[in-house]
Amino acid sequence: MTSSTQPSAVRALDSNVFRIAAVVILGSFMSILDTTIVNVAIKELSRSFSVSLAVTQWASTGYMLALATVIPLTGWAADRFGTKRLYIGSILLFVLGSALCGIAWSANSLIAFRVLQGVGGGMIMPAGMTILSHAAGSDRMGRVMGIVGVPMLLAPIVGPILGGWFVDDFSWRWIFFVNVPIGVIALIAAARILERDVPKPHHALDWRGLLMLSPGLAIFVYGLAETAEHGGFQSIDALGGVVVGLLLVVAFVWHAKHRDDPLIDVRLFTRRAVGVAALTNFLFATAFFGAAFLLPLYFQLVRGESASHTGLLLAAQGCGAMVSMPIATRMTDRTGPGRIVLIGLTLVGIGMLSLTQIHSDTAMWVIECTLFVLGLGMGATMMPSVSASLSTLQRHEIARVTSGMNAMQRVGGSIGTALLAVVLSRQMTFIMSGATTGGAGMHLMQTMTPATRTLVLPALSRAFGHTFAWSLGITVLGLVAASFLPRRNLVKTQGQEAAAATLTD
Repeated sequence: MTSSTQPSAVRALDSNVFRIAAVVILGSFMSILDTTIVNVAIKELSRSFSVSLAVTQWASTGYMLALATVIPLTGWAADRFGTKRLYIGSILLFVLGSALCGIAWSANSLIAFRVLQGVGGGMIMPAGMTILSHAAGSDRMGRVMGIVGVPMLLAPIVGPILGGWFVDDFSWRWIFFVNVPIGVIALIAAARILERDVPKPHHALDWRGLLMLSPGLAIFVYGLAETAEHGGFQSIDALGGVVVGLLLVVAFVWHAKHRDDPLIDVRLFTRRAVGVAALTNFLFATAFFGAAFLLPLYFQLVRGESASHTGLLLAAQGCGAMVSMPIATRMTDRTGPGRIVLIGLTLVGIGMLSLTQIHSDTAMWVIECTLFVLGLGMGATMMPSVSASLSTLQRHEIARVTSGMNAMQRVGGSIGTALLAVVLSRQMTFIMSGATTGGAGMHLMQTMTPATRTLVLPALSRAFGHTFAWSLGITVLGLVAASFLPRRNLVKTQGQEAAAATLTD
């Protein structure tokens, strides 16, 4: 009689689970690494291709938009092809995109290959977590995530350091080529270790919704970027992009509300806890990832730091997240997500406020403390806000909301990156006399003489402070949204840890 209950209560982590976890870690680490490794190379990419910052930022924005597009497809693709095939296919596509990025001959080719890379990278972690949750079971998932989570938290620290080293000592192309050997090892390991599962198609792919949402998001982000660059809607590209993009997104929402198996089940987001959590996460991602894009540029353009030293300076942010995330997830279960998220966003706001006051001679210890506080805030915001929505769901609803939340986070990050990059580019144009475009301003700043550099540094640092003020304003909006999150203890739903874990990258 005890044999039917005892094992489920005390099941140990066996060697098979550890092997599967290692495969998932390898693929997921590679995908997470690529979201941070590129930022330190933005200055070098602008110089190599002789393009503006507003163009170069699409190497990051395009990648995140691609992630947002394919994440909701993961459930359908896993049912249609099987999780093992999906995982291997995603890694293969990611490695192919990485290799093509490494041989890119222009900014446009790099952006296109980054989108291809994002299509593969977006499915790696959700597919891997699905495989791992099936192997471990809900009773062991918490312990497994404790093992899997540590190397995943290290990726945002390792990425900028590794990227800076490649840019300074080798070539920016190696920030993409490095994925090829890692990906080959992950492919071999996945083929040998993962068990083959039988595809079980449950529903048809929502092609109509996909053709509305993906172009709509891309066109809307492009319109926003044009609006920021031209200071309003004077440009037909700005006005047309925003209007057409919004119309397509609104059309998708209407379509999803009237379809049984939509790409994203928007009806679930009409619930207060889910909707508020999604909005909070979206605003946080917009502010945080936009600022994360600017920080390497500040260190390189204003402080004259090398790419490798810039990567080391950015590590403080990842360290802060490593400290706060485990504490925040435990405290969320005890006190409720609302209080923890408010604390996290307050810390992010304090960090952003400090960045608005940044100057060319601000003490490095002040900047490092600011980055550590930002990291603390990130760790206390991201996971608790996700938990706030998952705690109110039935088991069969978790995967759909998780994919939607992850997609919204990526969209927020892409909007923040595009918007803040263009705002900074516009500020740089005003600073550099004789520069008629953001590209000219960026080029002149990279080639100016020491005397000219001394003259423009105060204005350049003010330009960064002004741009960081946008992130501060968006963070304040996030605080307003977070004030409506539930402030009660959460009851864990089965599989919640695994579902929430898909948002850590």
